[in-house]
Amino acid sequence: MSVEREDHQEESQEAPVRRRSRLFCGAIAVPVAFLGLGVYRAWIEIMFVGSFVDFPAVAFSGRDLFDLTMVVTAVACTLLARRIGPFFDKPAVYALCAATLTASTVLMFASCWLPGIAPAVGVPATLLGGFGIALLILFWSELYGCLNPLRVALYYSASIVVGALVLYVYRGFMLPWLFVMTSLLPAASLVLLRRGFGSLPTAELPSTSWTRFSVPWKAVLFMAAYAFAYGLMEGGLYAGAFGPHSAPGTLAVGVLVFLGAAVRGGRFDFGIIYRVALPLMMVALFLLPTLGHVQGMAASFCVSAGYTAQSVLIMLIMANICYRYGVSALWLFGIERSVRQVSMWLGRLVADGAQSFDVLGGNGELFISLLTVVAIVTATTILFSERDLSSRWGANFLAGGTDSAAMIRKQELADRCAEVARAYKLSTREEEVLLLLAQRKTVGIIERELFIANGTAKAHVRHIYQKLDIHTRQELFDLLGVEAREGGKGAGATADEGL
Repeated sequence: MSVEREDHQEESQEAPVRRRSRLFCGAIAVPVAFLGLGVYRAWIEIMFVGSFVDFPAVAFSGRDLFDLTMVVTAVACTLLARRIGPFFDKPAVYALCAATLTASTVLMFASCWLPGIAPAVGVPATLLGGFGIALLILFWSELYGCLNPLRVALYYSASIVVGALVLYVYRGFMLPWLFVMTSLLPAASLVLLRRGFGSLPTAELPSTSWTRFSVPWKAVLFMAAYAFAYGLMEGGLYAGAFGPHSAPGTLAVGVLVFLGAAVRGGRFDFGIIYRVALPLMMVALFLLPTLGHVQGMAASFCVSAGYTAQSVLIMLIMANICYRYGVSALWLFGIERSVRQVSMWLGRLVADGAQSFDVLGGNGELFISLLTVVAIVTATTILFSERDLSSRWGANFLAGGTDSAAMIRKQELADRCAEVARAYKLSTREEEVLLLLAQRKTVGIIERELFIANGTAKAHVRHIYQKLDIHTRQELFDLLGVEAREGGKGAGATADEGL
């Protein structure tokens, strides 16, 4: 079968997916469905974290209860992940998530019009909000765990920008309209989430098999250290006009990562994310205190930008582990999210204690700065020990999973492709295409997974064949040591005959 004929068949089969709504930015088309993550980020800030709304009910619940509820829910989902996951095909979980978040919104706004009920609704609203948002975060983690790193970088950074823009618009609403529009956010995010899953081919949806995988402790510890550092410096950041998801620093990093991934494509250097974050955190720690603006606008910009960059990086790492090794996103992100929230809470607790007891003088600022440096150095050391985004980050496959053997074979194939790529001097993009070819993926699927223009994958395949001095997919399988499928070569074996 010729490549041209196969392309025609694939285009006719995939047309419904490609016609879905997209947000255009130059040559990059981002499916609108994947931007729903930014919608839930906007809901969090409006309701509980750095809100610009003065909810009377907050005085009877507080941020800590919201975070604790999120942690308990995330831990429960982690422990029960094998029984209750994945979420994407369970309508009851969608309904439960929508109901709890909508109820939380109604109760919180009700306390604005009826302040007398604030003591009664504060705790229930916070518990419902923390529970529902934890489910929604894990929902979106499942979706992003189905995507390759480039798509994660594009969609996640675009969602950060969208979330900030939603918040800027919502600031202009009067309270009644703000209530109505905020109540719609959870449902909107879930609708977009469902559309996102619907846009994926069946083979790319979250697996129902269970891969036993030890905790990637390096990635988790890396995020924990940064979350702790952020918690130490968080005090006063919300005293200004912006919250964590609408801060100028957050928006700037979202735009920077999106433009970098959009312009550079497969050549985008993910290392730029932490190379940007580290100087920003150092500036916030040393330069600004010297000038006497520890909690000023510049410090807030640096802290929010640095933390956002590390959040993007941890999303890339965790999503890539799910995508590459078939690990349950519900399990993995449940661990990461709970550790992150606890670490941030500990940072706030230590900072409050240092200020209350005036540790090392200066209202505890010197102690907080020194402890923050230790946390950032720890995180950076971990990061430098695992610079490769595709590494396992300290984790290993464990015996007993329903699909562990298949995942191990998948990793062995990836290692073999990497060896061949180095030996034949393939580019980074060509190595990605090589791995997908080895996995028997068609040219059309390769184009979609790598987010490249129509026909570009075909050109990459030709270059790979030329460098490897082969002419058919079967020759490629022979070179890589890929066994033929039972009953013949399979659908992808002849995909590139005639090149």
